[in-house]
Amino acid sequence: MNWVIDTCVVIDVLEDDPKFGARSANLLEEKKSEGLEISPITHVELAPAFLGNLVEQRRFLDLAGIVYGQTWTTRDTETAHHHWHLHVKRRRGGSIPKRPIADILIGAYASGRRGLITRNAGDFRKNFPKLIIIEP
Repeated sequence: MNWVIDTCVVIDVLEDDPKFGARSANLLEEKKSEGLEISPITHVELAPAFLGNLVEQRRFLDLAGIVYGQTWTTRDTETAHHHWHLHVKRRRGGSIPKRPIADILIGAYASGRRGLITRNAGDFRKNFPKLIIIEP
């Protein structure tokens, strides 16, 4: 099973972010032998970073050794369904801040894989306490 890479980590490497670019690239290189992939959600979220050029986006991902185009499964949907329900319930109770649905979908996808590589670990840990998360 592969490590799922959150959108922000891919953008860190793409844009050579001054604070996170090298750290993110080094972590991806370190984990490359274990397998790297992005979720279908991250694939979509990356569109603006590549100015909508899917050919360039795929070229970058191929060069980085990042798998894309994996199938979203029924298990992924069921996991997302469960965690979105819990998130909205807690949010309505005032115990957690609002988060975008994309985080729930990426977290659900990563739950069925090795784990998640993100620099926003706190956002995911609240909703996926059992998910293995590593940060650059």
